[in-house]
Amino acid sequence: MWTLVVNCGSSSLKFALLDPSSGEVPLSGLAERLGSDLASVRVDRGGERVSVPLPGGSYPEAFGVLLAELDALGLRSEVGAVGHRVVHGGERFSAPALVTPEVLDAIRACVPLAPLHNPANLAGIEAAQEAFPGLPHVAVFDTAFHQTMPEVAYRYAVPEEWYTQHGVRRYGFHGTSHAYVAGEAARMLGRDFPDLNLVTAHLGNGCSVTAVQGGRSVDTSMGLTPLEGVVMGTRSGDVDPGLHDYLARQAGLSLTQITATLNRESGLLGLSGLTNDMRELEEAAARGHEGARLAVEIFVYRLAKSVAGMAVALGRLDGLVFTGGIGENSATVRGATLARLGLLGFKVDEAANARAVRGRAGIITTPDSVPALVVNTNEELMIARETQSVVAGEL
Repeated sequence: MWTLVVNCGSSSLKFALLDPSSGEVPLSGLAERLGSDLASVRVDRGGERVSVPLPGGSYPEAFGVLLAELDALGLRSEVGAVGHRVVHGGERFSAPALVTPEVLDAIRACVPLAPLHNPANLAGIEAAQEAFPGLPHVAVFDTAFHQTMPEVAYRYAVPEEWYTQHGVRRYGFHGTSHAYVAGEAARMLGRDFPDLNLVTAHLGNGCSVTAVQGGRSVDTSMGLTPLEGVVMGTRSGDVDPGLHDYLARQAGLSLTQITATLNRESGLLGLSGLTNDMRELEEAAARGHEGARLAVEIFVYRLAKSVAGMAVALGRLDGLVFTGGIGENSATVRGATLARLGLLGFKVDEAANARAVRGRAGIITTPDSVPALVVNTNEELMIARETQSVVAGEL
């Protein structure tokens, strides 16, 4: 039986039909600009790509296109379960969960922790349940993987009642990706997973770094929200919390305006004044654009500091994993980061690093180095596997 994986954003719906065992994907697609009259669905039928307009621009309409595609392939009756990416599960969920009314209520209770993401995730689940009423639906949480962090890693140095009454703590995100690439890295290194200490760096428009000890997250760079941590595409990463009060007084900005700017107009975009696309920044830096050069250098510097910090949580570092759009494709970022991490025993193999782009995974360090690897993430496959495990009663 096939597993359908659904990932709903505030104005998008990404889907993929997978075989959890083989990873085969006969159908995938992305509905964008939902909620507007410009909405459409890009569908990939095993290599054949088409675009379908969505005049109504709604989630149910997008699922209608998905159902029609499944019918055209004769696979609708072969779907055995639906797995849903849910961004925030708070402290309630440390593993995937079969969707029930109680689970939906718990996801709603986490909306204040992820006001931009959880409502869209809920809308997607409800639309999918209407489209596939007889199937089991499973929620897979970005935050669940990090629920193994010890208290010393997840607590903030703030009043106790902020944590006990309002849930103010570090949760972490990108958990599905970190879990998947850690497992793949163990396989590629030929190491026993329970005895392997890794730092995994998920680098895309959103970026996070995680310390993985024996397959368990013991620390991560993102916190209460996905804004904390390293520099990202449009997010600032770590800033002085006093910045909010300072800008409110000096610039007359509201808390909402400041937070929106830190999320949407900062990071690589804010530093460079050009773009949040690392490829474009590297090209501009090579042409002498000072803002682009600075953005790339700060990105690398903060990333290297975070990797070194995660090594503290592990005690022994057996490897570093690069993944995500930047991690899988920017030899420049990887090479510069490893150069700053020489004190941890990393020595880049320039030729191997240059080859590891456009889907080519592998080790990019010399034989006498602590290994650094490029691993292609596959969150959809991980969600499909976890969905299958829940349905089979294994989780």
